[in-house]
Amino acid sequence: MSVECPLSPEVFTAKDYRSGLKPIWCPGCGDYGVVTAIYRALAAIGRPPHEIAFISGIGCSSRIPGYTTAYGFNTVHGRALPIAQGIKMASPGLLVLAAGGDGDGFSIGGGHVPHAIRRNPDLTYIVMDNQIYGLTKGQLSPTSPRGAKTSSSVYGSMEDPVNPLLYVLAYGASFVAQGVPADMEGLAKMIEEAIRFPGFAFVNIQSPCITFGDPETQLKTQKKRMRKLADEGHDPANRLRAMELAQAYSETLYTGVFYRNPAPPPTYESQIRERQRDLAGPVAALEQLLQSNGTENGGLAAG
Repeated sequence: MSVECPLSPEVFTAKDYRSGLKPIWCPGCGDYGVVTAIYRALAAIGRPPHEIAFISGIGCSSRIPGYTTAYGFNTVHGRALPIAQGIKMASPGLLVLAAGGDGDGFSIGGGHVPHAIRRNPDLTYIVMDNQIYGLTKGQLSPTSPRGAKTSSSVYGSMEDPVNPLLYVLAYGASFVAQGVPADMEGLAKMIEEAIRFPGFAFVNIQSPCITFGDPETQLKTQKKRMRKLADEGHDPANRLRAMELAQAYSETLYTGVFYRNPAPPPTYESQIRERQRDLAGPVAALEQLLQSNGTENGGLAAG
């Protein structure tokens, strides 16, 4: 008597998701750590590269799709989320990730964020937040702190910064987290958890710009400043507490999952499939009706 053994699933490593294209970020850029964490998270998920689609906008961080072996789409500025949603609806079986910077996501692309959240497609949105426009030589960005002196605010910014964490929580996002490349292990696990979450997941990564960024936000200082939410005893199911903690965005560097909805709503794709099934019912009944009429009328079918 022979016993059939199931085929062993293919095992992927971080190298399987790394393309041959060499990153051209400035030495010391936090995005090197981010893309490495993404490789590790994808390896832990175990989906083959051809089942993954990586969509980005424009900016330093938006180069990431080219550094992976997954399908990649480098879109126009601020339009990563609309393209990512379209891909997910057209091919629900794909694992879809979107990436961009704080300017790409919360300036020109800011209007797309609340609508992606309310639709709740099953995709992960990774924002590399460095509080500056790095690719275009250091202009003020939506998350730059008040008083920041940049090439476009030489006397200091007079604007309050956007709070990405509080924004997405207020919009109703079901998964909200923040990480830093200085904590590689924690960041990789956080991205993995976001990908596994059934619905729209937002990960804000404080990825410092080595060239134009504030010296107080660099990788060395991140290790000293970061405070892990798990060590603080935070319950990710407590949305109100998550919003309280998110208000410290520009003051305290909290890392970890701020909010994880314990009862995730249905995804947009699942609702589409359900609607398709509902609409398919009457069509099937109509075909049966035409067939029965044809039989009753001596084999003459409606034409």
